[in-house]
Amino acid sequence: MLHAEVAILGAGAAGLSLAHRLSHPAPLGRRVTAVLLDAPPGPLRPPRRTWCFWEAGDGPYDDAVTAAWRRLRVHDPTGRPTEDDIAPLRYKMLRSDDFACHVDHALAQSDDVRRLEAAVETVRGDADGAEILARTDDGRPVTVHARWVFDSRPLARLPAARTTLLQHFHGWFVRTDRPAFDPGTAMLMDFRVPQPPQGLAFGYLLPTDRHRALVEYTEFSHAVLPRRAYDEALRRYTDDTLRLGGFEVTETETGVIPMTDARFARRAAPSVFRIGAAGGATRPSTGYTFSAVQRQTRAVAEALHADRHPLPPPAHSARSRAMDAVMLRALDSGRVDGAAFFARLFAQVPMRRLLRFLDGETRLHEDLSVGIRTPVLPMLRSAAELPWLPRTPRHGP
Repeated sequence: MLHAEVAILGAGAAGLSLAHRLSHPAPLGRRVTAVLLDAPPGPLRPPRRTWCFWEAGDGPYDDAVTAAWRRLRVHDPTGRPTEDDIAPLRYKMLRSDDFACHVDHALAQSDDVRRLEAAVETVRGDADGAEILARTDDGRPVTVHARWVFDSRPLARLPAARTTLLQHFHGWFVRTDRPAFDPGTAMLMDFRVPQPPQGLAFGYLLPTDRHRALVEYTEFSHAVLPRRAYDEALRRYTDDTLRLGGFEVTETETGVIPMTDARFARRAAPSVFRIGAAGGATRPSTGYTFSAVQRQTRAVAEALHADRHPLPPPAHSARSRAMDAVMLRALDSGRVDGAAFFARLFAQVPMRRLLRFLDGETRLHEDLSVGIRTPVLPMLRSAAELPWLPRTPRHGP
């Protein structure tokens, strides 16, 4: 049996971030032993993915960042562009393989945190600690005992909610024959794509140089599409809207992110906590998760190093969650046109303020200044009916 003060389950963004922070104790903080359990290659291991976030100046993971942008652009459905400089913020692109290598390098130099490749089968927790039963790729059983467990694995089922939409996307990493991209500007939302009967759709473009970019097609709706539908939408976007000419697809990525006003439990047992998307880190209004993961794991690591109780804090404030619930209800009910809604916000609110708003860093008067740029009557009607709507479980994926 292995013993450690902390066991971290899952090596996605949250698990890797917490392991990285525990491998670097503060000068006056006590050392914490930890085991990071990552599933062997296969269906239980998270697929490769790209995380994007914004922060001011240099950050702890800049060595692993693929690209960063100070200028962002949004196109409304008519094609009218809105472009802004978000300095001192920068919009950063971090690929999961690069992040894992960055964390592995830190763990290799740490005597406190070790990584173990094993699939977790059961977790039994009580007030005194938890026992994790896992199995290696060759079938060997492994038992880990820890005082605290932080579980970042995806939930088997979403909690009951009043509104749940899915943000689902498919992306191509492309290399063009001609210089087709401006590497200084990222396309955050491009609503020139055809809009579905319900929900909204947009293109997303992150150029890494004049010839290379990640191009994605994204929808907010209730159900994912067949794979061929994403490829057809991307082909129309790259050919008819972006007019890229000849290009090669070098890699692809696919994802589904729940956008929900569900209440995520941060404690699964007296000594077992949930972090990351499983602990409510995904922002319901946008699907962004990485920045909230950093806030959560920073607070947990600081508590552990200070020998305090390490309950993860809420990833988003109550005010942010309430505003997101109203927006989701307004979109789901069809009271607001999603493409026009987001395009109007980016056109009327400085992008730096809007990004701070989406990160929950704005004050009440700034939130109100954003709110009055939305369709006020539909939003008020959605807010008024929310307390009367039942929370129901979502069936299916």
